[in-house]
Amino acid sequence: MGESQLLLEVNDLSKSYALSGGFFDSPKGTIQAVDHVSFSIRRGQTLGLVGESGSGKTTTGRMVVRVVEPDSGEIAFWDDEAGRIDLAKLSNRAIRPLRKKIQMIFQDPYSSLDPRMTVMRIVGEPLRATGNATRQATHDRVAEVLEMVGLGHEYMNRYPHAFSGGQRQRIGIARALVTQPSLVVADEAVSALDVSVQAQILNLLRALQERLSLTYLFIAHDLGVVRHISDVVAVMYRGRLVEIANKAELYSHPKHPYTESLLVAAPRPEPDKTPVETKPMDRISADNFVVPGCPYFLRCGYRGEVCTREVPPLRDIGTGHKVACHFDLRLTHSGSPAFYRIRELSPQNSSAALDER
Repeated sequence: MGESQLLLEVNDLSKSYALSGGFFDSPKGTIQAVDHVSFSIRRGQTLGLVGESGSGKTTTGRMVVRVVEPDSGEIAFWDDEAGRIDLAKLSNRAIRPLRKKIQMIFQDPYSSLDPRMTVMRIVGEPLRATGNATRQATHDRVAEVLEMVGLGHEYMNRYPHAFSGGQRQRIGIARALVTQPSLVVADEAVSALDVSVQAQILNLLRALQERLSLTYLFIAHDLGVVRHISDVVAVMYRGRLVEIANKAELYSHPKHPYTESLLVAAPRPEPDKTPVETKPMDRISADNFVVPGCPYFLRCGYRGEVCTREVPPLRDIGTGHKVACHFDLRLTHSGSPAFYRIRELSPQNSSAALDER
């Protein structure tokens, strides 16, 4: 991939948090929220970052926009004027001019809007924070982006309580777009909305992407939503990326057991079919949260002895498909849109025998 095509490249990004609860609430350990995560996004592309709650995807997104400070790693952003910039090394003052080029859409359309501010002030706030726009220029730009997101300029003097959830999220999208950003990080942007409203917002995001040449880092836990909007999908588990592939490849030929389990668990519009039986998963507690080998070992139905000792690297298996697994798993479609089964299993650089399923 040529650098001219890249907009964002994240290399070995890590973040840990202290666990409190010791004597006098003193720290009693750390939890690795994000563990050496690496990915890249091309201009005009949407990367869907998917995983269950607690997988570290929101922390990753917030580090990209520097709301959360990373412990280590590189966040390379290609600016049209300055070229390649490592955002992770910039101070809060140095990164301020770049804020307008990297914006975020938040999950909750109710708590992310100040109830004491009008729509005009909410949407225009990034312009006041990142530039010296005049009052008239701010007014004109706010009216323009409100029209883009499907809200007329007549809504500018209203307060958030006068809007529905979907309308509030449109206001949040307008606020993110008012500074004409290159990269937008959407953190669970539709998860708090009704299904019908979700479809409207997703269609709006896609239309805005085509119109404004936007690049998205789209964070979600819903595989259906991710499939609808993403070009490339990255699957995250316990702070690590376990699989990255283009959308068609990942949904038709998943290579990691966790991706398989997510697809099996996805709701299916086939009520008359017998539910697919999956292997019971081991209970995960605070005592076994940290394992020395593969982070998915405790829940994996295909685990081997090597999985208890070594963390599998994220390796490229061809055509940009990357997977973090010690084994070459051939997971093939088996009739049901959400059912994938094991067909062939061969050890990868290991003589370990697999547990019987």
